[in-house]
Amino acid sequence: MLVQRTLLSSAVLSALTVLSSAASAVDVQPGTAEQIKPLPQIVVSASPLNPHVDTQILSPTKVLSGEELRNKTGTSLGDTLSQELGVSASGFGAGASRPIIRGMEGPRVKILQNGMSVADVSSLSNDHAVASEAATARQIEILRGPAALLYGSGAIGGLVNVVNDRIPTQLQKELSGEAEARYSSGDNGRSTSVTLDGSTGPIGMHLDGNWRDTGNYKIPGHATQNDPGSASGRLPNSFTHETGAGIGASYIASWGHIGASVATLADHYGIPTEEKSFIDLHQNRYDIAGQIDDPFVGFEKFTFKLGHTDYTHTEKEEDGTPHTIFSNQSTESRWELAHKPVAGWHGTVGMQTEDTRFSSLGAASGLPDTVPKTKSTSFAAFLVEEREFGPILASAGLRLESLKRQPDETARLPDRKFNLASYSVGGLWRFASGYSFGPTISIAQRAPTAEELYSHGPHEATATFDIGDPALKKETSRNIELTLQKTTGLVRWKANLFENHVDNFVYGRMVEPVEGDHDHDHGDFAERFWSQADAIIRGAEAEISYNLRGEGFSMRGFADTARGKLKQMGNLPLQPASRFGIDLGYAQGPWRSGVSILRALQQDRLATFENSATPAYTKIDANLSYTQKLGSHQLTWFALAKNLLNQDIRLATSVLKDVAPQPGRSLILGVRTRF
Repeated sequence: MLVQRTLLSSAVLSALTVLSSAASAVDVQPGTAEQIKPLPQIVVSASPLNPHVDTQILSPTKVLSGEELRNKTGTSLGDTLSQELGVSASGFGAGASRPIIRGMEGPRVKILQNGMSVADVSSLSNDHAVASEAATARQIEILRGPAALLYGSGAIGGLVNVVNDRIPTQLQKELSGEAEARYSSGDNGRSTSVTLDGSTGPIGMHLDGNWRDTGNYKIPGHATQNDPGSASGRLPNSFTHETGAGIGASYIASWGHIGASVATLADHYGIPTEEKSFIDLHQNRYDIAGQIDDPFVGFEKFTFKLGHTDYTHTEKEEDGTPHTIFSNQSTESRWELAHKPVAGWHGTVGMQTEDTRFSSLGAASGLPDTVPKTKSTSFAAFLVEEREFGPILASAGLRLESLKRQPDETARLPDRKFNLASYSVGGLWRFASGYSFGPTISIAQRAPTAEELYSHGPHEATATFDIGDPALKKETSRNIELTLQKTTGLVRWKANLFENHVDNFVYGRMVEPVEGDHDHDHGDFAERFWSQADAIIRGAEAEISYNLRGEGFSMRGFADTARGKLKQMGNLPLQPASRFGIDLGYAQGPWRSGVSILRALQQDRLATFENSATPAYTKIDANLSYTQKLGSHQLTWFALAKNLLNQDIRLATSVLKDVAPQPGRSLILGVRTRF
């Protein structure tokens, strides 16, 4: 294994050197395509500072948009992002799969929608779906590292921001939009989505909607590893049904804009376990947002966002009997002032508030089934600044937060209050044209969630009996990261090294049921105790690309690895496998084509209570599209092939890895129009 990793590192570094030299040669030749047609910058909407991907220093950033996003869109957010650098997925069937960033999951990865919390309960457990849809998104942003901390104490690992522009910020000269329909063979899936943008006078308007229906998906072998008696052909209870819609409008003038949006989501999906339970999810969301340019002397802009979410999902047994009802009502506000340069420093100051009412109650009794009714309130203030010192771009950020959790009085559990402080300092040294090196140091704190503190009851979908600890302490993460990158030219690359020390890391310690143990008689459910120990997570990432957004041949190669350990207690559970891969593409005129090859190594770095390693696998996907013009419309016919080798893929990050493989070979056919 060590030899293999050494060879992989050497190959990546050699490729970086050779291709960078080639790029330099391309850059100096007059009349090249690079000089004639420079690559466009992508704007990151979640960034409080410089919004361009190529100049972000507080976090390595990836933005998925356009054809790339549409080709990667899956039935869940985790599936959509699972092949991005440093990102894996929890893989809990087709309906629920959350992104895992650098080996961190759940409450350490924050999910945003248009810069505000999604406010679902997906961080509680892997069987809970993310209440945000990629099919109608304009782009999806991945922020890893210190910059993500400005959006909440729950972003130690990073954040994902789904941008759908439901509140317009610009007036459209004429009606524009996008519509898509697709069919997938592997799960007999059908889906449609549509987005529309227009304006009348100073009013900008937006409408979006999506519908998806998939059956149980095909699997290459048997559901349970090495068990010929288990299900084969298709994975039982892996279906999904989803509908969603959103509408928004805003008043747009020379001074800025102010608008509002309303959205609803209904999701019905199966849990592929022996219990064959399923989940009915419903969410209504209401948002108000605005921006005022040049609001006061010395300030560039004032932005504010208000959001209220009413979320509920019911876990039901196979026969439809409701078992547990999860509910979360959340009201959030965010206020930011961007000031003009003062002594060379340019930055943003702001505050954020959040009020949530969460519960997990028995459907029949109405009593706390797993987690009692808990009110959580938080107030945070943050500041981020940057300044140039010649070739060095320096940045610093600070977030102070006070958070209180108050369980219902009938639960007879203590209130908890946490004072959290997170800060970071970093720099980017541009030592040559297009080349830069950046170190970043950050300290971040996270409060235990309500379920980590107060759980005491069965969780049907995961077959666990969860037991919290009201005395848990806050987590403190100390992270250092080094980044070396080339951000101009046809060939671009970056390499990241990171090390994260986490004091009081909260994790679920599993204890299997013991026959005849009447003191801990929780049926067939394994006990999961929320516990704490110090942890350390180390990792490396490298990526190189050639001509990603131009015509002709394109290439992207990447490799990532992360290793997490509990100090003196072995490995962290559910750690991702080390991976490397390559994407090859060719674009000419109306034709686009590509193939991606992902190799994941065996993951045998197990926690003390984990029983089985996940084998290595190779996943090959391909895509082909043809675009034609019909009047003022653009019509794209596309075909996507997933898992061409029909590999039996088990994700090391999935608690169902032994009983629920990932989908087998599938062909997706569809048509998309833009106007």
